[in-house]
Amino acid sequence: MVLGRGGVSAKDVAKAAGVSRAAVSRAFTPGASISAETRKKVMKAADTLGYQVNHLARGLIRSETGIVALIAAELATPYRSALLAALSERLQEAGKVAMLINSDRSDDSVERALRQAISYRTDAAVVLSGMPKTELTETCLKNGMRLVLINRDEYREGSYLIRLDDRAAGRTAFATLAAAGCRRLALATSQAGTPSLSARRDGFRDAAAAAGVEIVEEATGPTSYETGLSIGTRLMSQTDRPDGVFCTTDLLALGVMDAARHRFGVRIPEDLSVIGFDDVPQASWESYDLTTFSQPVGEIADACVDWLTGDAMSGDPLQTSIPVQLAWRGSVRKNQPF
Repeated sequence: MVLGRGGVSAKDVAKAAGVSRAAVSRAFTPGASISAETRKKVMKAADTLGYQVNHLARGLIRSETGIVALIAAELATPYRSALLAALSERLQEAGKVAMLINSDRSDDSVERALRQAISYRTDAAVVLSGMPKTELTETCLKNGMRLVLINRDEYREGSYLIRLDDRAAGRTAFATLAAAGCRRLALATSQAGTPSLSARRDGFRDAAAAAGVEIVEEATGPTSYETGLSIGTRLMSQTDRPDGVFCTTDLLALGVMDAARHRFGVRIPEDLSVIGFDDVPQASWESYDLTTFSQPVGEIADACVDWLTGDAMSGDPLQTSIPVQLAWRGSVRKNQPF
């Protein structure tokens, strides 16, 4: 059989099997009415010709493509890559196709990414970076797209907002360091200014203010290991250096720990207790053994995909808050009496 330049089509399979084009369609449609003998003929012809169902074309007929755009920045960071892996895996299990769009954190970048998603007729978009403008959100919804916003600081009507209780984590970090006997506390964060980092910072500040404790704050650079090294160097250079530090991400914490140990000979946790956030793989390495808050990436991915694959909801704002757990390791000394 001579096939067209576009590859094997359902028409080619129908001709080879000696059945109608409609019979081929029914053979590949779960639950469709078709005799066992006809299905067997179609499947044999399809295997021989190497035919694959064009799910995109089928979806367009139903106004559904099965494509979900994942819009994210800083893809190389351990937490972000773990979340994207969990999301794409869950989407694939649900029969969806994940389309990754790399953006920066600016509103303009997210706007371009969403318009690109609309042009590809995606069913939904999961936004991990920036915040889409209200009018763009309305455009997405008018085009039948669902929107999931993860760890954003502003709700958009018609979308689904998934957040972690970052502020509570900041308060827990302060209480943990105070209970460990730390008296000179510091906060290390970046200048990224994301809602998550800001909430962790604010929770730590709130707890310190309630306890009447003055803290030292260092906020500079991107959220990276190198920034942590720089912050750790500045903190350890102080005459009255801190004995407890809460870092708003693990990458910052790892940098702070290495600066303290290797540049100043500070012992962890005897001289300095450190808490991070994210529970990246490096945090459990023996060289760090970092006490940190675990990111529930599995729960985030489940909440996202469950909503996307379920019926649209209405009424109250669609949002959920997921608690985080402290993973206790050796970078914080054992509790001491006040």
